[in-house]
Amino acid sequence: MTLPQRTTTAHARPAGYGQRPMTARPLAPRPMPMHPATGQPMATGPVLQRPAPRTVSFLTVTEVAAIMRVSKMTVYRLVHGGELAAVRVGRSFRVPEPAVRDYLAGARTDVA
Repeated sequence: MTLPQRTTTAHARPAGYGQRPMTARPLAPRPMPMHPATGQPMATGPVLQRPAPRTVSFLTVTEVAAIMRVSKMTVYRLVHGGELAAVRVGRSFRVPEPAVRDYLAGARTDVA
């Protein structure tokens, strides 16, 4: 007993409910619009602008602990106590660099 072989002829598939039937039609090339002042080709569609690059970088709890020369547990206490600003990402925390600088600037005491 042999299995039926696939044929190489294209079969038109019936359109499903709410779909247009698939028809092969050649696509006509569309002319690209030209910029009136420069004569250069213009991009079609909406122009998307990139957001301004952010200068804030985030540090992990381990990196903050190394900068401050304290343990990770001390950093977690500062974050949970609200003394050090942090962002929760999943199950971990990320601390903005300016928050570390602000905390260290405010934590200085003068010893007389």
